[in-house]
Amino acid sequence: MAGMLRRVIIMCTLVLGTLFLAGCGDERPDKIAQYQQLTKSRIDSLAVMLNNGQLRNAELLKQYSQVLGESRTELTPLLNQLSKDATPEGTMFLSLEQRLKDASVASNFVDLDQQLAEIENLYQATDPSLFNDMLSDPVNVIADMSNGSLARINAISREAELLANGAQDFGSGSQLVGNPSYGSWQTNSSGMSFWAWYGMYSMFSNLFRSPIYYDNWSSRRGYSYYGDKGRYRYTSPKQHRSQEKVYQNTKKRFSRQGKTFNSPYAKTRTGATSLSRASQSAPKSSTNARSKFRSNYAKSSGFRNSSSRTSRSVSRGK
Repeated sequence: MAGMLRRVIIMCTLVLGTLFLAGCGDERPDKIAQYQQLTKSRIDSLAVMLNNGQLRNAELLKQYSQVLGESRTELTPLLNQLSKDATPEGTMFLSLEQRLKDASVASNFVDLDQQLAEIENLYQATDPSLFNDMLSDPVNVIADMSNGSLARINAISREAELLANGAQDFGSGSQLVGNPSYGSWQTNSSGMSFWAWYGMYSMFSNLFRSPIYYDNWSSRRGYSYYGDKGRYRYTSPKQHRSQEKVYQNTKKRFSRQGKTFNSPYAKTRTGATSLSRASQSAPKSSTNARSKFRSNYAKSSGFRNSSSRTSRSVSRGK
């Protein structure tokens, strides 16, 4: 009898709590539903723009891949994989679709605040101007592999960027290190984390001088759009938790040695040029920035006109 009374009390409490929230006008569930619809519409529109060649950097990515492939045929499989990012079949676009699916499941989040913040951030990530800027990383990877015959975009030269940041030259492809669309941090038997590429991207390992270890990369990494501008938008909560775990484990290992260790994102690197206004106003990427995954300009709405095609030659020059 006592157990039944307890269950009745609990049920009544839950019902009253729900009614109280409704009475207080909790708008979060409606906002989440609205953002899901808006984001789905944006993703569909982004796919059309990619298929129609309306994103400048996507077109450059395809052109750069073709040009470099003609002179370096051994890189053809890798270049073909990179060029997929200029299409709806690319890892970056597919990750947005997966995040939208995950964002619709409330159990994936601690609370409604976190769910709402993720869908707000995802809405921003599907902005064509932001996605176009994100594509500058794979484009610049190919530019670097061309040894200067193809020009970097939205970034200063490789030499100037390394000098400005006191960065180490880890080799062509280093802009993609740390980006969960291309690989992940794995830990060896000694407790040290190293970068492991996914699938065809593992060909980058042949271009690097040695494996990239997290502790060295963290202090000596160069500029990348993802690492210094886009991480806040283009990292899912699950991916962010994984990055935070690697950071905390490395920090503890350093602490046991009496050393300090800073997050690879604690300091923004220099190197961006000619980015969209949306990228310039994006929040900083840091280990603490996404504790609640809050958006600080989520009320932005409408599509920017990012459909300008490139009329500039793919060869190096101004």
